[in-house]
Amino acid sequence: MTSSFRIPCFLFLLLAGIAPAYSASDLRLATTTSTENSGLLNTILPLFEAKYGTKVRVISVGSGKAMKLGENGDVDVVLVHSRGDEEKFVAAGFGVNRRDVMYNDFIIVGPKSDPAGIRDSDVLKAFKKIAAARSRFVSRGDDSGTHKMEQSYWKAAGVEPAAMPGYVSAGLGMGEVLMMAAEMQGYTLTDRATCAAYRAKTGLEILVSGDTRLFNPYAVIAVNPARHPGVNYPGAMQFIEWLTSSEGQAAIAAFRVDGEQLFFPNAR
Repeated sequence: MTSSFRIPCFLFLLLAGIAPAYSASDLRLATTTSTENSGLLNTILPLFEAKYGTKVRVISVGSGKAMKLGENGDVDVVLVHSRGDEEKFVAAGFGVNRRDVMYNDFIIVGPKSDPAGIRDSDVLKAFKKIAAARSRFVSRGDDSGTHKMEQSYWKAAGVEPAAMPGYVSAGLGMGEVLMMAAEMQGYTLTDRATCAAYRAKTGLEILVSGDTRLFNPYAVIAVNPARHPGVNYPGAMQFIEWLTSSEGQAAIAAFRVDGEQLFFPNAR
């Protein structure tokens, strides 16, 4: 079973000045919440761990926070989905050997009643309609890749979300935001994989999908050992090579929720 090392405990140990007890074979992975909330990591990481005799310690946060952990040398490798930030991360010398891994798509979900009438709209029209209807919208609000994409849609739609009476900035992961949106009978932007994993719990419907602007690519990046000599760079590269190999790509493609493929491998 994959060992998932949660961020609050990790930060507590750092603040207390106590180094977490890792063995030489441990690999610290910071990744976006969608890869964990969807169940993908619980499916593919045991295959990697069994093959290489290692343990992957997962820190599941938004992409922005994941890369910040990489900048600080607190993890060995990041698996994220925020292309512009990934490029900055590598250009600044914090990450090396960035590789494309897979993709899925963003969708807008909401209650079946669809009070703003966004069903089958394109993403920008949907955001404009939500604002005009003064409907509730729950945002990740956590500097994640999903949050940044959401902000880019509001900007392109010419809407200032902070001025919307129904806008809620949660500062939470995707699964928790989906639960909040369901309780509030509001809308939210989510990745398709996490939506599928939480569908039975929320009852939210997919109302907007298929717009090319909703494309959602993921990449894996090793933390630069020249910047942080203490990182497990050999382990990071072993993981990157496996994840982008035919074996790792096949494992990603085979992952299903209720028979639906949710991540599509695209390693070059």
